[in-house]
Amino acid sequence: MANRLTKIYTRTGDKGETGMATGERVAKDSAIMQAQGDVDELNSLLGLLVCKLSGEIIADVKTIQNDLFDLGGELSCAMPLLKAQRIDWLEQKLDQLNAELPPLKEFILPGGGEAASICHLARAVCRRAERTLVTAGRETSLNENLLAYINRLSDLLFVMARFITREQGEAEVYWQSSRIEEASS
Repeated sequence: MANRLTKIYTRTGDKGETGMATGERVAKDSAIMQAQGDVDELNSLLGLLVCKLSGEIIADVKTIQNDLFDLGGELSCAMPLLKAQRIDWLEQKLDQLNAELPPLKEFILPGGGEAASICHLARAVCRRAERTLVTAGRETSLNENLLAYINRLSDLLFVMARFITREQGEAEVYWQSSRIEEASS
């Protein structure tokens, strides 16, 4: 980082605007800022998840955090930072982790222990980030890798939650339709 932040507050955002890396000022509730906020929230949840994990998966989550920082940086500076190779990496991780899991025969609910639940929550926030990126993409041109990355990431987070559940000796929580229960009563 060339310039170190020596002062955290600037007072430049006190009236509801913020500065982009390009120098442009935008409303804090603009679509691009909503997307940046959702990506930041997702990254923060992944930081919490790391605190609940052990083993090799920690390195993968930290790699994703760095990718998300690149994604947020790209939103701020309008320069392509997230490369297509990162999507390939996600797909490789998806295939690798999924190969170790039993096939899904039923829908599962978020749960399966504390770490898996945090991972499920991160997946839900990732889906929100995807929706806000779509909205932002209507207002400004976005690198197509961003949407592909975030879409694949939500899939990986689902598989990671299942993997973490199994790795930590917890049980998956299966969906029970109330209509099915009522029909069998």
